Amino acid sequence: MRERHASQGARRARDFESFVAGAGGRLLHTATLLTGEAPHDNPRARRLVTLALAHTYASWDRLRGEDPYDRAREYLATRFARGAWHHHGGLLSRTRPHPDSALADLGPHERLVLVLRLFEGIGEEQVSALLGMPQERVHALCDRATATVLHPPRRAARPVAEAGVAAS
Repeated sequence: MRERHASQGARRARDFESFVAGAGGRLLHTATLLTGEAPHDNPRARRLVTLALAHTYASWDRLRGEDPYDRAREYLATRFARGAWHHHGGLLSRTRPHPDSALADLGPHERLVLVLRLFEGIGEEQVSALLGMPQERVHALCDRATATVLHPPRRAARPVAEAGVAAS
């Protein structure tokens, strides 16, 4: 009996390691898009992925045919959303996106919806259910985020005197 449990545990560990090897990079990319961090400097994204993978591993035996990637992505998105919605002052100032990010001009809610809808390919109805918001709100956030990414706001040009000082 003990040997059978050990064998099942080893198989579970191998299966999970295979899952992480196959899905870890994409989850990290998704988390990096959500946090808006630079790909080479993304501690918040790495923490989100670690938490999502730990949650997925804890429920591994209960997946019963469910895609573990979907479970991990769902946890990652809801964890990010909870932080963005419940900690407006502190979290939003800490999650200021990297200025070179294509999503730098988006707020965390817009980034979340845009990443789920366009990068992850999740339907509006599913995003609405996942985030607990009306489908019309998801649609509006996605439209606004898409428009912002396609037509970013113009940055104020630096004054000539300041540009000259910077060049010296």
